[in-house]
Amino acid sequence: MAKKQQRPGRTLVVFFLGVGIAFGLVALTGTWSPQLGLDLEGGTRITLQAKGNPTQDSLDEARNIIDNRVNGSGVAEAAVSTQGGGIISVEIPGDQRRDLIDTVERQAQLRFRLVACSDLNPCIAQSGITDPSQVTPEIQIPTDAPSAGATGNGGNGNGGNGGNGNGGNGGNGANPRVAPGFALDGTATPTDAPSDEPTDEPTDEPTDTPTDTPTDQPAEEGTLTEDFDNSAVADLDEEIAFMRGGYTQEDVDLFNAYVCDDQGILLDAQTGEAANLPDDPLKPLVACSPPEEGSGSADDPGQPSFKYLLSRAIIQGTDLDDAGFGIPQGQVGYAVTLDIGGDGRQVFSDASSKLTLDVEQFAIVLDGQVISAPTFNGRIPDGSAQISGNFSETEAESLSTSLKFGALPISFEEPSSDTIGPSLAGDQLRAGLTAGGIGLALVMLYCLLYYRGLGLVVIASLGVAAAITYAMVLLLSETAGFTLTLPGVAGLIIAVGITADSFIILFERIRDEMRDGKSMRVAVESGWVRARNTALAADAVSLLAAVVLYLFASGVVKGFAFALGLTTLIDLVVFFYFTKPMVSYLARYSFFNKGHRLSGLSAATLGTDVAPAVPAGGKA
Repeated sequence: MAKKQQRPGRTLVVFFLGVGIAFGLVALTGTWSPQLGLDLEGGTRITLQAKGNPTQDSLDEARNIIDNRVNGSGVAEAAVSTQGGGIISVEIPGDQRRDLIDTVERQAQLRFRLVACSDLNPCIAQSGITDPSQVTPEIQIPTDAPSAGATGNGGNGNGGNGGNGNGGNGGNGANPRVAPGFALDGTATPTDAPSDEPTDEPTDEPTDTPTDTPTDQPAEEGTLTEDFDNSAVADLDEEIAFMRGGYTQEDVDLFNAYVCDDQGILLDAQTGEAANLPDDPLKPLVACSPPEEGSGSADDPGQPSFKYLLSRAIIQGTDLDDAGFGIPQGQVGYAVTLDIGGDGRQVFSDASSKLTLDVEQFAIVLDGQVISAPTFNGRIPDGSAQISGNFSETEAESLSTSLKFGALPISFEEPSSDTIGPSLAGDQLRAGLTAGGIGLALVMLYCLLYYRGLGLVVIASLGVAAAITYAMVLLLSETAGFTLTLPGVAGLIIAVGITADSFIILFERIRDEMRDGKSMRVAVESGWVRARNTALAADAVSLLAAVVLYLFASGVVKGFAFALGLTTLIDLVVFFYFTKPMVSYLARYSFFNKGHRLSGLSAATLGTDVAPAVPAGGKA
């Protein structure tokens, strides 16, 4: 069987094509400078003052949750620390990281409630009702009904004045941006005006809703405290009765006492000041939905914020097993996915069976704000859900990160933020970069003096590795939030030595083979086999160290480990697809294979009295 012919020229062409694609992607991002860390650029400091007197364990837990949020990818380089007096300080590099600031400030208290009334369905207390189904007829779904998702914002949800997504009784559900529902249906058809009338189609199935009017006061365990019981929930049937008219005049007065501003902030109707109502899971809640921006066209002017009167919580965020984000199949916008487990899964299934189809809404409430108010179009037994609503990728990632890493164990006062400057003076940074440049120049000069012609391969390889590293840093800054700090720079510089070691291993193996009388072409191939295994073992050790540091360290150490691992992988790519093919290509020229005194492969350089063997067909 003939030996496979080496084609170093083809390998080099493919390699440079890949480098060109990388820089093409950088050009598409339009960013040619990496994001710098606090020590190089400055950024924003957020100060969180805990309410009450939390224990140190609670502070440490909150610090860990916030650290996981802002450094979830391990490359954002945000610094999170606890201080005396119940203060947590978060320092976020750069001035363009509003997404991280929002992630820090979010308490991530997630609760599921039922919508009793809203701005589009006025609250009217109807005392004395003994059968709540008289207010809104219920369509009982058989227990063997096929699973389905919820529609987008039908009934009285946060949207415009269109009709319900699947017909129903009207409402405002045809809001295409905040139609966040579970397994979003996307068949919303707007109508001209909302309707407060119940559907004309009665149900043939008897209702399972209790006929007793709920009490006016919440359960005793629902008293207001600074730290609510995150596992407390109300009875589903009682809250269905509440949403169907069982609320009192006191609840209506509570609803009328507040208004929502154009930013979705709940304000006191009398004073105009922020309300900051406690989100007690065992008390009804008045909350706002965030406004939605339209496209600017007449057909899509956007939607204002809407106000809701909500029941007590029927599902707590503690039943949330997992959260993620992405673009669902068949859709074009980002969505946040939820996996509800525990007791909440059964409650969610029961709610999807008992609520009137396409009419009655439940609300997903995050930190006291309604982020979604969809209706059901079928039974959902498995707890799998998704929140959609024209999220940007950054917004979806920020929300899913907050939910994934859980609610903070303590509450904080209104956070304060201020801008901080770089911790390193410009002269010090310039001096450090100069010192690094001088060191790199000395390495290159030594390689030229020792390896002579082969030293040019070292310089070219280091240059190519630097170019690829630069491109990857830019791409990761844009796509993964990679932030470059001095520890990260140190990781990049250390990898220069790792890269140089790979070249030295290869060159010395080639020289050893040539000392045994082999031609350069043969020596390159036989020396490569041995050098390759050695270089792989050395880089594997460096890569393992980087992985261990990344997994078990925190803060800037993670950034150092990430940079070290990245450059180690780049070294392998350059070593396999540039350095070795380049040496194989140069072996075809007589300047090297005949052992010219400036090639680095002469008899004197090799320490032998015999010139290297010359293969037939060597090029001049």
